[in-house]
Amino acid sequence: MDTWAWIVIIAVVVIAVTLIAWAASRKRRTNELRERFGPEYDRTMTSDGDRREAESDLRERMERHEALNIRPLDPDAADRYRREWRDVQARFVDAPDESLSRADGLITEVMQRRGYPMTDFEQRSADLSVEHGDTVQDYRAAHAISMATSRGQASTEDQRQAMVHYRSLFDEMIGADTEASDRQVNR
Repeated sequence: MDTWAWIVIIAVVVIAVTLIAWAASRKRRTNELRERFGPEYDRTMTSDGDRREAESDLRERMERHEALNIRPLDPDAADRYRREWRDVQARFVDAPDESLSRADGLITEVMQRRGYPMTDFEQRSADLSVEHGDTVQDYRAAHAISMATSRGQASTEDQRQAMVHYRSLFDEMIGADTEASDRQVNR
């Protein structure tokens, strides 16, 4: 076989191996993003419409998040917030609008105390999605119901569901299961 034929064969093999390695690397990065962001990955894919653009958006979120000074709450602050949360829940039956508004404010306060920037809601959600990809959807749903409540467009059942959503995020933001903490505090 001629030398040029061997060169062509080697070049084709090198190109094929490179393409296979590139595809495997891309698939691995996609899987890592999907695992880290959970349902937020799919939501971003739907809103951006293009996988490359969506994954770029998610990687930018991760870079922004790395630059933030996100920290856990100190135990005293966490206990204070747990007590406030119990109070918000206890008032829900008599004053659901007020309780929902306070729940939204309490979540915002906890986020701010932990170091999340308090720019607009969408930026907060994006920042939150990096560590809390599974519950950021709860935050979005609860916030939407909270906004509907302020316009008089949410039913009591909607508000109850918003409280459930806020509760799941609250538990993650505090760093421990609130019910277990409630039991411990009430001993």
